[in-house]
Amino acid sequence: MLPHRFDELRKDLVKQGFRTLNSVVRPIAKAGLTSPMPIGIGIVVVETTGRRSGKTREVPLVATRVGDRIDVSTVRRDSQWVKNLAADPDGAIWLKGERREATADITEGDFLTRATFEL
Repeated sequence: MLPHRFDELRKDLVKQGFRTLNSVVRPIAKAGLTSPMPIGIGIVVVETTGRRSGKTREVPLVATRVGDRIDVSTVRRDSQWVKNLAADPDGAIWLKGERREATADITEGDFLTRATFEL
């Protein structure tokens, strides 16, 4: 029973850590200060619609950009932004301080789940 409690505590701490980190990074990324160049890596904010709540959700993610293509990915298959985009792929990307509507194409691999947006 005790190891289960530690696992729950660890999950709660990780969740709170990401929430805190995201609350700091989100406004900086939305302002465009971390946007990737036309070919490069940076941080963008991905906007999704909550699959249960219907509310707009925003999450800063590391992105790779090549021209008008933006890729974001995760090794955490239980990430809520992935589940939200799988339920409704229409979202938006904050890039260079501007909100751009985009539709995600989700690809699941053995170790990585990727969302690709064409701007």
